[in-house]
Amino acid sequence: MKIYISHSTGFDYKNDLYKPLKEIIPSSRLIFPHTKSHKPTFTKDIIAKKECAFILAEVSYPSTGQGIELGWASLVDIPIICIYKEKAQISTSLQLIASRFMPYKKITDIKDELEQIMNLL
Repeated sequence: MKIYISHSTGFDYKNDLYKPLKEIIPSSRLIFPHTKSHKPTFTKDIIAKKECAFILAEVSYPSTGQGIELGWASLVDIPIICIYKEKAQISTSLQLIASRFMPYKKITDIKDELEQIMNLL
């Protein structure tokens, strides 16, 4: 089961998101869209072909590109799990398409919840 990681590019996602996620989930199960560069990744194919069991979306930072990705996932019924920093303001539009919301202080705070989700799928 693969997990597609969706996020804004407006923060240090390699250190603040990718690195801690690799500590709690085997990296072989994660699809990181920006591991090699800041260049856009054509994620529509990954989502349309359902190459992932669910989308893990870091939604603390508004992003038009991420909104498009999440819209594609919603259209093909891929579950969307939104994670966000506790004090972040979350778009109300996400409530229409997300399966679950998980606030955190540190990404590793959500380890147990993520393991439960992965065991259900």
